[in-house]
Amino acid sequence: MDIVRDIVVIGGSEGSFLPLRQILSGLPADFPAAVLIVVHIGSSSPRLLASIFDAWSALPVVYGDDDIPIEAGRVYLAPPGKHLEVVEPGVLHLSDGPKLHFSKPAVDRLFGTAATVYRERVVSLILSGNGRDGAAGAAAVRAAGGVSLVQDPGDAVVSSMPVTAIEIDHPDSLVRTDALVEALIHSVKPRELTRSGLDDECSPVDR
Repeated sequence: MDIVRDIVVIGGSEGSFLPLRQILSGLPADFPAAVLIVVHIGSSSPRLLASIFDAWSALPVVYGDDDIPIEAGRVYLAPPGKHLEVVEPGVLHLSDGPKLHFSKPAVDRLFGTAATVYRERVVSLILSGNGRDGAAGAAAVRAAGGVSLVQDPGDAVVSSMPVTAIEIDHPDSLVRTDALVEALIHSVKPRELTRSGLDDECSPVDR
């Protein structure tokens, strides 16, 4: 049985802009998955990040909003001061709920809701950042049958988020910054219902 993985969720904080730029500039225009991103930003930050990301990307980048349909080949960014959630298949929602891990938007909120709704269709990626946000969400993705990727802590500007994700629930692979695009493209390809290792640029994590 083949699994179609067509929901990519990415979370990062301090030090994540460089890998995000590499990802967005490297994913092809026909990338067969939707990409949902949470970056830790202040609630009063101007809504400029989507336009910056859009300039880097072959895929259109927009801020997520209530009832916006989730479509393959598009990128949805959590806006300042709102949690980005998946509430049902194909539907986004913005939440005014309390901060998680001192953050709103929070990576855990996006990853956890995506795992609940899309289960094995999800590929999660934790990037550079400070704190522990995203670790529980990445574990939820793996528990639901999805794939959990983490930027190699030795290759991250700030290693706290990747390291905590590894400690909480070992991800499927650690990925060097220069291999993130290839890892995502590889992960969304249909594959048999087994966990297979990625290419040499990715390091399977011992369990």
